[in-house]
Amino acid sequence: MKRRGVKKDRVVHVGLVQMRCVVDPAKNLAAAVKHVRTAAKRGADVVCLPELFRSRYFCQAEDHAGFALAEAIPGPSTAALGKLARELGVVIVASLFERRAAGVYHNTVAVLDAKGKIAGLYRKMHIPDDPLFYEKFYFTPGDLGFRAFDVGPARVGTLICWDQWYPEAARLTALAGAEILFYPTAIGWHPAEKPKHGEAQHAAWETMQRSHAIANGIFVAVPNRVGHEPHPGGDGIEFWGQSFVVDPAGQVLARGSADREEILVVSCDLGAIETARTHWPFLRDRRIDAYGDLTRRYAD
Repeated sequence: MKRRGVKKDRVVHVGLVQMRCVVDPAKNLAAAVKHVRTAAKRGADVVCLPELFRSRYFCQAEDHAGFALAEAIPGPSTAALGKLARELGVVIVASLFERRAAGVYHNTVAVLDAKGKIAGLYRKMHIPDDPLFYEKFYFTPGDLGFRAFDVGPARVGTLICWDQWYPEAARLTALAGAEILFYPTAIGWHPAEKPKHGEAQHAAWETMQRSHAIANGIFVAVPNRVGHEPHPGGDGIEFWGQSFVVDPAGQVLARGSADREEILVVSCDLGAIETARTHWPFLRDRRIDAYGDLTRRYAD
């Protein structure tokens, strides 16, 4: 891993795309390109798209037809986004449905550097299997580990959606050198549950990720999709948007709305990482000699 010296004037402008997704992948890719251009025009250095932005969230049902949405990496989307990254001189973080081989598919982030090249891949490690989130049917768990990539403006880490709930994932990505941790996301309410549980569900989601920023002394950036996506067998999912960026003290620097497309561009002063980690030295005080049971399913 490339080590950086301490610099207190490194400001990175993080762009998050909060977008609606439609049935046609070509239209979603065109919309994503438009949104990245907007973010770059507003000064973004790194732009992150929401999870699986090329399609509606197909994991609402176990349907073999959904595999037709997958593509190779490198492939058409990385080619289009790589060209865009090179043209605009920005880094793009994109979550894609990867066809690795026949029968082996992943939910994968491709990090495209400002020259348009793939700086690295991350394959989603934690795969949910909940009502309307039937991801285990589609995705093989990731095998690349928890990673961070030096892309010039910053060293960025990438996790994906359900990974958000696991402090181990955030910690290991931070230990790999991540300064900004991106979580491309597709999360929302079951409409029937929203009146009773919606506020608590959203609060838990945001609180968990703010805690990752505090515990690791890093920036956390979370783009979510927005809008209602129907499902023939039920009410579908109402994606709650509210994309946000958090500083190393856990303060929300910016938050999107719950009901419309938005582009957030947020200034992140990476000097805050040094300040946070020296004043709250959680990494220093870790008892790595006492954590062996973390590798067990349950400590009976």
